[in-house]
Amino acid sequence: MDYRAEYKRWLESDSLSQAYKDELLGISGDDKEIESRFCGYLTFGTAGLRGTMGMGINRMNIYVIRHTTQAFAQVVLEEGEAAAQAGVAVCYDCRNHSAEFAREAARVMAANGIKVRLFEGMRPTPELSFAIRQYKCTAGINITASHNPKEYNGYKVYWSDGAQLPPQHAAAVADKMAQIDVFDSIKLTDFDTAVSQGMITMMGRETDELFLGNVIEQRNDPAIIEKVADTFKMVYTPFHGTGRELIPEILSRIGLKHVYTVEEQMVPDGDFPTVVSPNPENPEGFYLAVELADKVGADFILGSDPDADRVGIMVRDHDGKFIPFTGNQTGVLLLDYLIGARTRSGSMPANPVALKTIVTTEMARAVAEKNGVKCFDTFTGFKFIAEKKNALESSGEGKVIFSFEESYGYMVGDYVRDKDAVTAAMLLSEMAAWYYDQGISLVDALAALYEKYGAYKERTMNLVMPGLDGIEKMKNLMDGLRATPPADIAGEAMSKYRDYLDGTERDAVTGQVTKMELSDSNVLSFVLSDGTVIIVRPSGTEPKVKVYLLCRGDNIGHCDEKIARCSQWAEGLGK
Repeated sequence: MDYRAEYKRWLESDSLSQAYKDELLGISGDDKEIESRFCGYLTFGTAGLRGTMGMGINRMNIYVIRHTTQAFAQVVLEEGEAAAQAGVAVCYDCRNHSAEFAREAARVMAANGIKVRLFEGMRPTPELSFAIRQYKCTAGINITASHNPKEYNGYKVYWSDGAQLPPQHAAAVADKMAQIDVFDSIKLTDFDTAVSQGMITMMGRETDELFLGNVIEQRNDPAIIEKVADTFKMVYTPFHGTGRELIPEILSRIGLKHVYTVEEQMVPDGDFPTVVSPNPENPEGFYLAVELADKVGADFILGSDPDADRVGIMVRDHDGKFIPFTGNQTGVLLLDYLIGARTRSGSMPANPVALKTIVTTEMARAVAEKNGVKCFDTFTGFKFIAEKKNALESSGEGKVIFSFEESYGYMVGDYVRDKDAVTAAMLLSEMAAWYYDQGISLVDALAALYEKYGAYKERTMNLVMPGLDGIEKMKNLMDGLRATPPADIAGEAMSKYRDYLDGTERDAVTGQVTKMELSDSNVLSFVLSDGTVIIVRPSGTEPKVKVYLLCRGDNIGHCDEKIARCSQWAEGLGK
């Protein structure tokens, strides 16, 4: 693409307001910035779009939103008139321009004859997944960039099952985008007219109540909450995001009396003024929550990301200091608790199943299988977890009781098909209250799980490969590992090679090749003789290769030693 010509076309377009043109005029002398903005369109994939906000085809703005929505509308229309009438649900988060982008998406869909259900205000991502299923919509759109920095926004797309768009539909949207013009091909209607004509329907408290009704049904032990409600204290922060209303509300409804909120971070703000990054994976963002917890004497802190699909926790250690739990640690604690709680209450279904991704701790498998629960792997991403859940339950092969991934995403119940911080917050708080009643800290609870199931530890490494040759470096790395796989890693002999591109597993000793269930993804897995699993995959959205180290040892110190040795090998891959 001639980026200079495209830049000139945008400057001269009648579609742009003078303010938008002034923004582009402001970079007229910066060829590198012009190239960055106009070298090509943001890539549309199964996760939709994500990028920094600003004018240009490689930025998030109303024109890119309209262009993408027009392409998505054509995919919906190809499903038939019934699909258009079933319509599309639209949601947005707290980010700058999210509400504006959501309205623009609604205008385009309505102009194409597709009915729209638009939330009247910002809402958690899982409530969009719920609304799609509840109102039997054909698809959904969420304007969010999850936990990315404030400069970003995104456009996530969902299909009728409430999960993110399957690959074939994502490819169809990308194809349509390549065929239509960002300005001339867009259908657009007046927002208020579309509302008056019934093409756009606003969703509000009635949908919140339906969603919360489903969430509260997932509680396991109301009696324990009642028992400790007068003394159990916790702190919650939404990091300026969409969890600010529904998470405190559900915690109140289950009977928790002392939920202290970080007031500075309860204010919706797309600039995220109190944190460098609104990401619950980053413990430094919890500093205000820690101050409040120390002030009120709470032992449990919970935080959700801006679109409230992911949740992180912090707990006091033996020295009285707050420490973060990883997504893996939180997930295995919650899985073990849910198995115990459902067993105690007699609510465990027949053929129970737990789901995790291939890069999530193997401890989850140990916890599940020791308790008679099957455990299945999926590729990274909740769309794959949703597909597996649907397949297992429709065939009668199993009933999924819990799903999670290492990046702080958890899903329970049948009413959503995505990560759900609202339900997870309720269950994690119930779990913390249960251990509190037992007189057991969550630090000691996790240590007890290591004693019971074995010690596990994980590390994720990012091998950044920037520059124009970054993609080529990533390809060469993966090709090299396939052509000449290591015979050992960090002195530990290889046991199995797994290539998820062709779906084969090869025994390193006998050479026997077997077919795996999962395939068609550019991922390599090396299983060492001591059970360590090392997974290598290129990122789909950033110029880096991710290396996941999944170790098991005699104790956590032993795991740390293995992690350190394997980390040295992984670092060598990026050189």
